[in-house]
Amino acid sequence: MKDNRLKISISEEPSKTIFFFDGSLDAKGVSKIWAKTKQMIQKNQFKGLIFDLSKITSIDSAGASFLLYLDSMIFAQSSGRNSIKFVNIHPNHEQTLKLCKKNFAQPKENIAGTTHDNIITATGKKTYSFIDEISYATDFTGKITIAFLNILLKPKLLRWKEFFLIFEKAGIDALFIVALISFIVGLVMAFQAAMPMRMFGAEIYVANLIGLSVTRELAPLMTAIVLAGRSSSAFAAELGTMKINEEIDALTTMGIDPVYFLALPRILAAAMATPLLVIFADLVGMAGGAIVLLSLGHPVSAYFAQIVSQVTYIDFAGGLFKALIFGILIAATGCFKGLRTKSGPSGVGVATTGAVVDSIIIIAIADAIFSIIFYIFNI
Repeated sequence: MKDNRLKISISEEPSKTIFFFDGSLDAKGVSKIWAKTKQMIQKNQFKGLIFDLSKITSIDSAGASFLLYLDSMIFAQSSGRNSIKFVNIHPNHEQTLKLCKKNFAQPKENIAGTTHDNIITATGKKTYSFIDEISYATDFTGKITIAFLNILLKPKLLRWKEFFLIFEKAGIDALFIVALISFIVGLVMAFQAAMPMRMFGAEIYVANLIGLSVTRELAPLMTAIVLAGRSSSAFAAELGTMKINEEIDALTTMGIDPVYFLALPRILAAAMATPLLVIFADLVGMAGGAIVLLSLGHPVSAYFAQIVSQVTYIDFAGGLFKALIFGILIAATGCFKGLRTKSGPSGVGVATTGAVVDSIIIIAIADAIFSIIFYIFNI
């Protein structure tokens, strides 16, 4: 049976001193070598200290805090000139160290609970925060892309139970609100267009307007906005609550990628639900326009025949493709904001609000890009 009791040894060289840890760096082991390690570090006058962690079999929060404490002690007692260099650390152990460091090095607030920075410091913090946000977004996008490719090759890796549960919440539960908005929009548009067209005896061409505008633009856009308010905010709130409760940190410590485990099922479920909702919105929106044409004396059969003659499969497919991209962007934004939730009583609220606002902005930008592309290629 392997002996996991923590042991420490050193190797002194002219310009550096290497500390070797062997065993389990947990609360029990740390308690036995704490005083001895401090004495050995002080004996070497805090210079050129390297901690070799290659033989560490496991590490918990106590072990990580122990390493961070030694590093901060050396940094403080040497007036900021020296610090410990950690080498040969296992990726899982490094992740535990990073999680502890994030809480260990958290600055304390003043008595009033707020800090006041001058304009240069505030600008620097904003710039750093922006760069950090871009960096995380790039990493998030790369992980989602790789995870999606893995799912295509090995579908069994996806958490299908979670996928169908999210699909029900994001898709089926949104049918009523999508139907209501689509019906009202189709009805109002038909009324607004019928009045001026009636002056020229061209009320039947309202069907052309409703068919094209609903399938190409309004159904995907209105459905996306509804999902931005429903699903994106829900995803941000769920993951944000998990982040504050340190459930995501626990997953990371266990070697489970939260992007793959939590974000991917939500993004795929939203990507599949959005086009189906758009098909439903197309039909309901056209039904709203049909009521107006029926009230003006035109038979429903003539209305739908006019739509069929005007709306092509390309128009229909273009709207569905936009819906697919909108669904991915909405879900990804909600998950991104949830995983970036900051601690504090207002953290989840800020993340949820940011998810909705950012989703709508991204949808608007993506819709404009699609319009330009469709115009260039005459789609």
